[in-house]
Amino acid sequence: MKKMKLKIYLFALLALSTMNACKSEFEKLRSSGDLKILTTRGLDYYAKGEWSKAQTLFELIMPSLKGQAQLEEISYKYGYTHYNLHNYQSANFYFKNFANTFSNSTFREDAEFMAAFAEYKQSPIFRLDQESSLKAIEGFQYFANNFPESKRVKECNKLIDELRGKMQKKAFDEGVLYYSLQEYQASITVFDNLLKEFPDIADAEQTRFMILKAQYSWAENSIYEKQAERYKLVVEKYKDFNDKFPKSKYKTVAETYLKNANAKLKSLAVK
Repeated sequence: MKKMKLKIYLFALLALSTMNACKSEFEKLRSSGDLKILTTRGLDYYAKGEWSKAQTLFELIMPSLKGQAQLEEISYKYGYTHYNLHNYQSANFYFKNFANTFSNSTFREDAEFMAAFAEYKQSPIFRLDQESSLKAIEGFQYFANNFPESKRVKECNKLIDELRGKMQKKAFDEGVLYYSLQEYQASITVFDNLLKEFPDIADAEQTRFMILKAQYSWAENSIYEKQAERYKLVVEKYKDFNDKFPKSKYKTVAETYLKNANAKLKSLAVK
């Protein structure tokens, strides 16, 4: 038992010594101040996928490389160290900075795409704020406009559709939420804006039906003085809906709203 404990102790001691030696070697490298060695080792770490070490060394040497040709490669790879470490906000910044600084670089096309893609990687689930999604869309559109012959344009369009779908779902669910809270006017506004912003939305039929439904509920729950005005809007919303979707699966319910609205308008007119 004592021999076993001794072996474990010696093994742990050896492992700790090895770790300290490795750490000391890197720390010694960092403080060497030898630009050539730092550059070579930084690129070696990058090639091995040791992103954190490569990033640390790149940060040390980039100020000294100003005006030198190698700064272009190091700056480009520096952006990738942030991306590969999942620091997407920083990656977006450094890829953009690279593209602006080295506008004639052969790496510029990739850097422009990666700037947008890093923003895309920050896009949250549809229920959360979609600012990153919007910025990513702008980035992909910018890339497609500036590199129309790139093989990545197809990928950009696919990712834009994905992000737009997420934004559409968020807006639609927001409209439904307002309806469930009986905030009918707000619900109508959200759905109307959704159709304006995304005229090619896949759920246009359901969206227009929800506008009609919310308008009918709003009229039904209005004070007497506002009812006639709002029931007339029900008739208008029904016409908009029926013109677009004459064979809609919601047609029976939609016609019920129209029938009740016309009956109510007739009743109000008599009074």
